[in-house]
Amino acid sequence: MGMVVTVEEAHCLLATSYIYRDHFDEWTYSPDRSRPENSQPAQQTPERDPDSTTFEIPLTTLIECLGIFGTANMTSHSSGPKPKKWRKEGDASDEDRGDAKGKGRAGPSNNPQQPTAAHGLEHFFGGGNEKRTSMRLSYVGPGYPLTLLLAEDSSGPTTTCEITTFDPEPNIELPFDGDQTVLKIIFKSSSWLRDALSELDPSCEKITFISNPAADVARSAGHGKGSTGGTGTSKPLFRIKASGDFGSTEMDYPNDREVLETLECSRPVSVSYRFAHISHTIRALQSSTKTSLRIETEGLLSLQFLVPVPKAKGGGSSDSFIEFRCMALDDDVA
Repeated sequence: MGMVVTVEEAHCLLATSYIYRDHFDEWTYSPDRSRPENSQPAQQTPERDPDSTTFEIPLTTLIECLGIFGTANMTSHSSGPKPKKWRKEGDASDEDRGDAKGKGRAGPSNNPQQPTAAHGLEHFFGGGNEKRTSMRLSYVGPGYPLTLLLAEDSSGPTTTCEITTFDPEPNIELPFDGDQTVLKIIFKSSSWLRDALSELDPSCEKITFISNPAADVARSAGHGKGSTGGTGTSKPLFRIKASGDFGSTEMDYPNDREVLETLECSRPVSVSYRFAHISHTIRALQSSTKTSLRIETEGLLSLQFLVPVPKAKGGGSSDSFIEFRCMALDDDVA
């Protein structure tokens, strides 16, 4: 149980993020079973779980609210120097400030039942010198706004944002048929795909994924040993080709388990997509550790990203998934 966030663009691209309940420090959910009959027409929510709650909000508004302090993207495992907290005149150290925050304004107490700093608000802010945005998310039900309470530390300023919610409109349905998969690739590390996409010219109009069965590649390599240059008869195992008004770029991947952990290709594949749609995946790639790429017979593309989510309580991390499904350009499916 948790949250599912879905975003659609141009009726061609569908992005879904799965946020599980153990990604939160605290999670409480009570399904609304007393909703009036006229609150939402049944035909707008086909096959929807009666215990689920669904609403629609503007994505850009939510992102702006989450970034209001400018530290929402920082995590406990981020690399590089950590930003220091502002210190008031007379403060001895950040640790002393943390102790003071846990004791409150009433001063020290000898009551063993009184919460200490480790159980105060700062328990949810990571501790140490690191600043990062923490949030409390709440939603009462249909007709009410989505409320976000954001803060950087337990003694600093807080911000409350209320985002108007709407009845959800039906999303485009892009069911992926696993039995019709013609290409499946699992990258050993997401960096192998992320670096390739980042190197492409943003002015490119379309991107093409080309792949061949390993047996065909081996045979073509044997026949093409005498060819010279990059235009020989050898077939690529997996190739990314981007093209636009200023030319084209091709990148070939080797048959190496350290790069492509899994590659299953049942027949030669060449499918093109709008580059502007694929470029939306780069942010997810930057946070992921593994990537799965699948293409079915009709050209529907599925990109799944494994994203580690750090836990504030007890340390460690758990895994989240983000999936993009994109329709192919009609004339470029082979």
